[in-house]
Amino acid sequence: MAEANSLDEAAAEKKPDGPSPESVPPGTTFSRVKLLDTMVDTFLQKLVAAGSYQRFADCYEHLHRLQPETTQRIHDKFITQLQASIREEISEIKEEGNLETVLNSLDKIVEDGKNHKGPAWRPSGTPERDLCSVLAPYFLQQRDTLRRHVQKQEARNQELAEAVLAGRRQVEALQQQALRKQRRELAAVLMEPEGGAAKAEGCDWHAGP
Repeated sequence: MAEANSLDEAAAEKKPDGPSPESVPPGTTFSRVKLLDTMVDTFLQKLVAAGSYQRFADCYEHLHRLQPETTQRIHDKFITQLQASIREEISEIKEEGNLETVLNSLDKIVEDGKNHKGPAWRPSGTPERDLCSVLAPYFLQQRDTLRRHVQKQEARNQELAEAVLAGRRQVEALQQQALRKQRRELAAVLMEPEGGAAKAEGCDWHAGP
């Protein structure tokens, strides 16, 4: 059973890199990007603990009794692929939302705010202006993200179009080649009787009186 729980014990013993949200004292400066990575690592550890091998074996008790080693391999592969899939999804979310840049900008704003001696920002009294000042950067960022996606999709579409055109040219070349071959075969068939008749006439001429 110790071997069966090796993955769960390793996950339990592994500590996430960086400070945990509970261990950060008030006023401590930390990177929000690292904090996000730490939260993801903590979540994965708790997920692995919740999906322990023992619980997995209890759900598939019949398979576990017949083939415990196979059950262990299935569980290990399942946990590994699950962790990789979650990390991939988190990476895509961070990339699409440009989270690292946003979080680093937030860190910089907080640091700059600590050294700022003047009055803090206050509403201007014009709701439209205040709303635009807050939402405009967000919409501009979303526009840039959509443009990048559109450019990637257009590049893929161009590659597919070129591949389709190349395939069509190849098919047309094969059709032309087959047509020329058929014409040569047809011409050869049509010329065979003429050749045979000439030979026959030659034989009759030699056999004459």
